[in-house]
Amino acid sequence: DMSIIDTPPRGRLPVETEIVKFDEEIVISAILRELDRGGQVFFVHNRVETIDTVAAHLTSLLPNVRFAVAHGQMKERDLERVMLDFIDRGFDVLVSTMIVESGLDIPNVNTIIVNRAETLGLAQLYQLRGRVGRSKHRAYAYLLVPKKRRLTDVQRKRLRALTEFTELGSGLKVAMRDLEIRGCGNILGPEQSGYVAEVGFDLYVKLLEEAVKELKGEPVEARITTKIETDIPAFLPDTYVEDEKQRVIFYKKLVEAKAMEDVAELEQELLDRFGRVPPEGLNLLEFQRLRILGAEAGIERVAVKSSGISLEAEKGTHLSVSKIENVIKEKIDVEVFSGERSGIGVRNVPDTPVGRLKLSRKVLNALL
Repeated sequence: DMSIIDTPPRGRLPVETEIVKFDEEIVISAILRELDRGGQVFFVHNRVETIDTVAAHLTSLLPNVRFAVAHGQMKERDLERVMLDFIDRGFDVLVSTMIVESGLDIPNVNTIIVNRAETLGLAQLYQLRGRVGRSKHRAYAYLLVPKKRRLTDVQRKRLRALTEFTELGSGLKVAMRDLEIRGCGNILGPEQSGYVAEVGFDLYVKLLEEAVKELKGEPVEARITTKIETDIPAFLPDTYVEDEKQRVIFYKKLVEAKAMEDVAELEQELLDRFGRVPPEGLNLLEFQRLRILGAEAGIERVAVKSSGISLEAEKGTHLSVSKIENVIKEKIDVEVFSGERSGIGVRNVPDTPVGRLKLSRKVLNALL
């Protein structure tokens, strides 16, 4: 579950973000513009070996600007003194490594220049950009890339994401784009992202959990997932539940419902929150009831269509004679089929979708 904070602090403005090829004139202009309005600047160069050289070069370009250097290999006391002096406005520009990435809140710093931005990750760049724009002034972020070096496709996507998602509160969007670019990585053992993409994350984790239990010699609960095939509309109309997020949350709850009581509670929740449930929503609830009953009865597939109703047993199993007799006792006209798949087909189905759904549930109850 996630709690998403979409509302920024009052008065905050989005950070203007630009990707530019390294140009001394752009760097000079950006620094002077910030200093002219009484602000300060972060210049991020994430290489300790060359950071003093970069600071010296910037000083030669802007001899009247006060520069300071900060990085994680400095002695703790020296680093603390530099940071405090910068906060007290003893320096105009702080040339630093990634140590400014998080935890700093200096409202007077409203321009950040990131050198060799293509070498940093999307999350790092997003955090760096968040170091500016912490007041009511418009802030600027310049992502510098080399003039003569060609960027890779992944690097271009990363940088483009920062310019695409500039609105406040876009952290989740940036994180999701990062996931798209990098993939979801390894989950225990060899490369697994392909399997995750095929079956979905939740189901993949369940399968993984079962595999681990088998290797440990622990009992694994038999899992039957009854598939539903239908031509009956079953969904929550957007005119009924208008918020898309709320609809997705409800679908997730419904899929996770394991008992008839759970479905009844969800129906009551819909009724309480949104009013009378429309026919499509009632159909959706009924299909989940069929899934629950089907799993209990060992049925792998239930087809509820205008042309008829059929139920197929789990592969490798056959419906017992006693179960079929129970269905016939309910005065339901059925035909039995067998072979690689065994099951029953219902003849003379009702004309209405509601009637077909009720008959399907009646058949499953008889099989139980």
